[in-house]
Amino acid sequence: MATRTLSLEVPEELVRMLGSPEAAAAKAKEALVLQLLREAEISQGQAAALLGITRWDILDLMAQHDILSGPVTPEEVEEELATVHRLSERGMACGDNQQQ
Repeated sequence: MATRTLSLEVPEELVRMLGSPEAAAAKAKEALVLQLLREAEISQGQAAALLGITRWDILDLMAQHDILSGPVTPEEVEEELATVHRLSERGMACGDNQQQ
């Protein structure tokens, strides 16, 4: 993935609070990625990859920042409904076998 370095002016106080310019840059990148995720511009997998963390870690980060982890597009809602329907049919089939 190609990268680009951006210049960002922040008050020195913020850099001191975060410990170093590198920590401030990492926090700014995290905030940008999380905002794109919140706006459904990128997926959870893309966010995790951009931040160099696992899908489990992105879910934890989303919870910390009150970002919903459920479906956000109509296609994702349909996919989740299909999965629930498929699983419920399996459960009913298993239940039928257990009753016999």
